[in-house]
Amino acid sequence: MKVIMMMAMTLDGKIAKSSDHFPDWTSKEDKKLFAKTSKEAGVVIMGDKTFFTFPAPLKDRLNVVFTLEENPKPIEGVKWVKGDPEAVLEELASMGHKSAILGGGAFVNGLFLEHKLINEIWITVEPKIFGEGLSLFKGDFDVSLNLNSVEKINDNSVVLKYEVLY
Repeated sequence: MKVIMMMAMTLDGKIAKSSDHFPDWTSKEDKKLFAKTSKEAGVVIMGDKTFFTFPAPLKDRLNVVFTLEENPKPIEGVKWVKGDPEAVLEELASMGHKSAILGGGAFVNGLFLEHKLINEIWITVEPKIFGEGLSLFKGDFDVSLNLNSVEKINDNSVVLKYEVLY
């Protein structure tokens, strides 16, 4: 299964000021790109801290949410998961999904990178600086990337698309 990590980040490399920071700071063009791409994939994978920053599950796609909770409350459109990310991807593939969008946060991004499960990384660089905040990944990595494209999506924001080289 193809996994594309899609994240917006500030110029100083932060994806949020804190784990409960609502992602309202990104451009409308970034939001449109994320919505279009994630609806095409049909699946968005994220951690529960990221999920709970949204007012509701993302519509028209399966929200796959990693959690440590024992019995999370059932929510329509949400598949609660835990543990091995390979097993989660295998189950999604058995459901007929061919690709998934990895939408954060830093812990889940790091988990997927550690297990070498990310095929591409799409980063929207937004004209913001947070100083303090969350990085793209939690963990210690040394992974090389191949830049596939750079796209200017508005006057101030660009999308960088990388292939991950393991």
